[in-house]
Amino acid sequence: LEKMPEGKRIAIGWLSAFGEGLAMLAAAGGPEAHPHLHSRAEDRTRWDRKKIAEGTALVEGALRGGTPGAYGVQAAIAALHAHAPSAAETDWPQIAALYDVLARLHDSPVVALNRAVAVAMAHGYERGLALLDQLELPGYHRLPAARADLLRRMKRFAEAAAAYRDALALVSNQSERRFLERRLAEVLSKLG
Repeated sequence: LEKMPEGKRIAIGWLSAFGEGLAMLAAAGGPEAHPHLHSRAEDRTRWDRKKIAEGTALVEGALRGGTPGAYGVQAAIAALHAHAPSAAETDWPQIAALYDVLARLHDSPVVALNRAVAVAMAHGYERGLALLDQLELPGYHRLPAARADLLRRMKRFAEAAAAYRDALALVSNQSERRFLERRLAEVLSKLG
């Protein structure tokens, strides 16, 4: 792998991240059964650890060849998620640092959103929420959904409910809609 051109290493990194995602998705019962692979409710004991190890080996090999490109950084982020035995044990500080690198390589609003979530998980919900509030992603349901999740975690249930409603007004995927509806019902129940 070290003798491969950067483009091939990036491709291997990207494909391995994709393979890790498929292994986790299959274990979770497919997208219909579980649209959010990194939620606290997931059963990571069902993930295909052999496939994850194979993908990680490809990522590590691709990254040893020099400075990684955007796909290599994305693959490293996927590997960190995949290797965490539970959501609580995810190495959020390292993921946040990798999103800093990714933002320099490929600055986009979606990368900024993912970075904000990683910063929230690594360094505090308030910091992540402040970053989210700087973003503009018109029509993209994941921005208000991420905002709602952080507000829920902060026990700011009325604001979380409003953000979940905003996300529901934009989402088109039915499994994600059901997930957001469950979260909205959860925060509404906390309001009394």
